[in-house]
Amino acid sequence: MDATIKKDSSMSVEDMEIKLMLEAIYHKYHYDFRGYSPASLKRRLSLARTHFQCDSFSQLQDLILKNQTVFPRMIDFMTVQVSELFRDPHYFKSIREHVVPHLRTYPSLRIWVAGCSAGEELYSLAILFREEGLEDRTMFYATDINHEALLRAESGVYALDRMQLFSENYQKSGGKKSLSQYYTAAYGAATFDKTLRERTVFSDHSLVTDNVFAEMHFISCRNVLIYFDRDFQDRAIGLFRNSLIRKGFLGLGAKESLRFSAHADAFEEFIREERIYQRKSGS
Repeated sequence: MDATIKKDSSMSVEDMEIKLMLEAIYHKYHYDFRGYSPASLKRRLSLARTHFQCDSFSQLQDLILKNQTVFPRMIDFMTVQVSELFRDPHYFKSIREHVVPHLRTYPSLRIWVAGCSAGEELYSLAILFREEGLEDRTMFYATDINHEALLRAESGVYALDRMQLFSENYQKSGGKKSLSQYYTAAYGAATFDKTLRERTVFSDHSLVTDNVFAEMHFISCRNVLIYFDRDFQDRAIGLFRNSLIRKGFLGLGAKESLRFSAHADAFEEFIREERIYQRKSGS
């Protein structure tokens, strides 16, 4: 018997329903979640099923296909939106101390924050680049598959009760001021200075199905690849490779690595412990 059939025949009914739903989403809406980590995706889809009061994944699929207003809300469940300003402060301290000196040698800079979610990573880098005197020569590109998350990122508004953690991270990252100088607080919300995003292009973009952003000097894509299977990871890393200039930098999440990637030979470890890589000059 064919091995694929054996594998499929051993799947639970729920897993088969999920597989069919992902195929349907891909063909109907052109969003490809088929290579996302199965366990993580199932947890998120289960939350969506409960939210939409569906008894099965098949019923959820029917709702998604027949009611086009549902799918944009589904994206919130299918993408991860948990982040912080200056998350993993040592990562940003390493950028400030070791990557920035290289970036200073370029007359203009293009920075891509891939999978930017609600914008915490973007504002972290924008503040860092301002403090290092690189703001005027830098264009940021903030992309995500989730349009609603992009709108939140563009607004620059966060819950005020998150500012204590954000401020602690900022100071640990080598921040030169008080984080409160970059936002105004009112009615339980902190709104970051709009000048921090004046040099930012916000755009819908899928690391799985869309094309390269060319001539980037630095790409930060952290805690996104861990939700992909190996094929999707390689696709995304190939995209980063082709988007970076030679000797450009790539930053990944603490649990991510290029170690088993088909594109690993195109990069060298620049700061191993912070998962910062540099594209080789001859790659």
